[in-house]
Amino acid sequence: MNKIILPDRVSCSEDLSVPTAAQVVHALKIISRHEEQQAGKNLHILADQNNGMPSVALSRTYAENFVPDPIYVSSLPDLQNGPESLIKGAKRYIQHVGISNFVIPLKWRTAEGQAVVLETSVSGSVSLEAAKKGINMSRIMRSFYKHEDVVFDLAQVDLVIESYLADLESFDARLQLKFRYPVLKKSLRSGLKGYQYYDVCVEVVRKGSKNSHIVHFDYVYSSTCPCSLELSEHARNTRGKLATPHSQRSVARVSAVVAQGRDLCVEDLVLLFNSAIPTETQVMVKREDEQAFAELNGANPIFVEDAVRLICESLEADDRLGDFRVVASHQESLHSHDAISILAQGKTFDQLSYDPHLFASLHHVR
Repeated sequence: MNKIILPDRVSCSEDLSVPTAAQVVHALKIISRHEEQQAGKNLHILADQNNGMPSVALSRTYAENFVPDPIYVSSLPDLQNGPESLIKGAKRYIQHVGISNFVIPLKWRTAEGQAVVLETSVSGSVSLEAAKKGINMSRIMRSFYKHEDVVFDLAQVDLVIESYLADLESFDARLQLKFRYPVLKKSLRSGLKGYQYYDVCVEVVRKGSKNSHIVHFDYVYSSTCPCSLELSEHARNTRGKLATPHSQRSVARVSAVVAQGRDLCVEDLVLLFNSAIPTETQVMVKREDEQAFAELNGANPIFVEDAVRLICESLEADDRLGDFRVVASHQESLHSHDAISILAQGKTFDQLSYDPHLFASLHHVR
């Protein structure tokens, strides 16, 4: 290797004339060969540190003006669509793989046919064949942006699920769209109005060539214990003692299959629950409303067993609904525990085991 040797000092007698162009070119070639040889040494060091794979020094500057062309994009690695040999673990069919809690504002149809924009949490998944490595999950999200300007209902959710099934080349799929739906409610006696928000989830399940539509709905109400009410009356009548029955905030969660070709709006569900259990918690309350609510609770004392049966009766009377499950939780003011009940009808909700967090999820904490 040619070395560049510089003297320790330059004497006045030495020739300090300007080098010729040929001398400059020759010197630059020597420097260039020196840098290449040094870079080669560094590359071998980096390769050894990287399990034999060659590496280069990386730039830490973000390329703001870099625009990838189609050729560059086609060269990018895509492990999820890689060969079967990349699969880790057992090569088994996966029932559901996708995304959860992707949030997007969507327009939902009201009972009056208007549109209301609501923050919607999307969980979407598809089935995956045993021989496939994975899916491109972003395609599920992109499917919603294709439909972001339309008004959603069950029929529109069908279109979305068809769209991303085609994009992901899969067979079975599931979509769950969760949102809080506002309904303007009037106070019992004062005439005040306020918005009651309902937790709703619209679900579409694609199995084979069939779509099943399921709606999930939480209803919050007050439950006055019938036994406590009678005991309080007994204390009043026999001993002249003022006593109050215990009541508590309670929640019923209904999951129901909507019949094919039928639609169901949130306002319909509110009316159905109000007729089954009229003691819904209130939004705007003055003294006359609070008194009215006490009277309403006294007229409708209810055990948790009564709650699921009353709701069941209302669901069975609605021909738009098929299989259903009612889960109720009375979050007791008397006890340190809750009173719970489940009533299910039909094969859709016939299950041996329940999520151990099911009843805890019925505690509405904002």
